[in-house]
Amino acid sequence: MIPQWHLGPVTIPVHALFVALGVLAAMLVFVAEARRRGAVNEQSVVAVAGALIGGAIGMRLSGWARHLDFSANPSLAQAWQYGSRSILGGLLGAYLGVLIAKRLGGYRGKTGDLFAPAVALGMAIGRIGCHLTEAPGRPTTLPWGIHAPATVPECPGCLAGQAMHPSFLYEIAFQLVAFIVLLWLRTRISHPGELFVLYVAAYAVFRFTVEFTRANDTVWLDLTRPQWFLLPSLLIIGIRLWYGHRRGYYRRCVHEQEVPV
Repeated sequence: MIPQWHLGPVTIPVHALFVALGVLAAMLVFVAEARRRGAVNEQSVVAVAGALIGGAIGMRLSGWARHLDFSANPSLAQAWQYGSRSILGGLLGAYLGVLIAKRLGGYRGKTGDLFAPAVALGMAIGRIGCHLTEAPGRPTTLPWGIHAPATVPECPGCLAGQAMHPSFLYEIAFQLVAFIVLLWLRTRISHPGELFVLYVAAYAVFRFTVEFTRANDTVWLDLTRPQWFLLPSLLIIGIRLWYGHRRGYYRRCVHEQEVPV
């Protein structure tokens, strides 16, 4: 694990560097997609600002409600300073930030389709920082298992010298595939917002599944906190996909050629 890089007298935090590069890449993709769709305007700028602010707040505060007994949870100030900085918390915060920003700006149009490819690429780059600095997944006997230094905190497998799932590499691969698929789908799904719905659905299923390989603590029925967060979300997303299917939103993905956007 490499928490920092040193360039002469300059110390560069690796995780923060790749998060920043991911945000930059996401913004570039967002602008390119907005230009392609003719949606570069004040509303799109407001949406980006809401996403950045909401994502930062959600990521910082995501470690607050860790226990059902709220007296065992840290204060909001402690969560802000020492929070877990969860990706799921960041995504939820970004989504709420966009909704609030659009409401304050009086904008009712859908912007999710602009964000979907951008978020996928940004997540892929950001997760490189996680892979380089955080504990990998659970022990495995698979040939691609990786070893980490015994000095990695909260990693019993590292201390025992066990091979572990490269869980962050799994997510990097998923996000890169999602980015490519979303670029392919963007001219085949004409109904506003559905590209974002498909990405959220795919990521929710993937994240629930990949949690079985990650080193997160289980809290009940051998499921982790992210999995319990995702369970009701998967139900809602499933209903939303069924609704979109019934309305024929995804028919062009299989049966028709590209449609103009």
